[in-house]
Amino acid sequence: MDIGLYFDLRNPPGWRQDWSRLYAFTLEAVQEGERLGLKSVWFSEHHRFEDGYLPQPLSFAAAVAACTATIRIGTAVIIAPLRHPVQLAEEAAVVDLISGGRLELGLGAGYRTEEFELFGQDRSRRYTATDGAARRVREIWSDPRHLPHPAQERLPIWMGYSGPEGARRAGRLGEGLLFLNRQVMEPYRQGLVEGGHDPDSARLSGALFAFVSEDPERDWPTVAEHHAYQMRSYLPKMQADLTGYDVRATEVDSAEFRRRGLAAGPMGLGYGTPEDVAAQIREQYDGLPVQHAFPWTSLAGMAEDMVIRHIHALARLQRLLNA
Repeated sequence: MDIGLYFDLRNPPGWRQDWSRLYAFTLEAVQEGERLGLKSVWFSEHHRFEDGYLPQPLSFAAAVAACTATIRIGTAVIIAPLRHPVQLAEEAAVVDLISGGRLELGLGAGYRTEEFELFGQDRSRRYTATDGAARRVREIWSDPRHLPHPAQERLPIWMGYSGPEGARRAGRLGEGLLFLNRQVMEPYRQGLVEGGHDPDSARLSGALFAFVSEDPERDWPTVAEHHAYQMRSYLPKMQADLTGYDVRATEVDSAEFRRRGLAAGPMGLGYGTPEDVAAQIREQYDGLPVQHAFPWTSLAGMAEDMVIRHIHALARLQRLLNA
């Protein structure tokens, strides 16, 4: 399992800094992660967040590609229904060429009504559109009329689907599943078989809901404050747009997330030293075909020194997992 970095480039009102510095520092942070031996970096997407959440991850990925040499560069995720498949395929091919074949393309269906309205897209067809985008992108990359092609012969596509039905969708497409959860392995393999693919080709990657510190008690007040902001910014939007989501933003208690630990997925937080988090990772994911796992590297506007310390702790976590 490779431990990666994960950025959304938030710039919250309470911790707002110069936008150009935030973007420049994130490039520096990725370079430091690469220097320390971390294997991948991933970028997410949203629109019209009050904190300026990264809206165009492939644009930023191109900048990362130009200033790094070895680290894999992923999207987790591009909201596929908001883009025409030709644009998506061509932009991804350009990033793959700039990087010398290091792109990992994560696609998701999205969920926010406001974002679909902003782009003039039909939210009710988002899963069908995302499946179709994955198929169409593969076709475009193999079509001799669409040049240039990506540097990689088969550029990895990851489907950002959760739950059993989403896992089966990813399997039918023959693509990777961008969701770390043991319970979806069986439906994912079933989908691979249904799609005519080898079930042993199953592969997982995804966000790791953890934060690693060499001094957990010293860092906890800062981590808790930024984690609480991050979750409170997500939950009202999920409540508004995901039927049945029953957690209110006012209920966010980072100490309770920490108590639940890594096993609780997005409603938990694996927190502690590299040794502590390595133990939780082994307990949750040993035996699964996990390729990349990536924690939020900067929680909602963290100070630069905290982010760099986190990257160093993640590098030691990677060494422990490889030992």
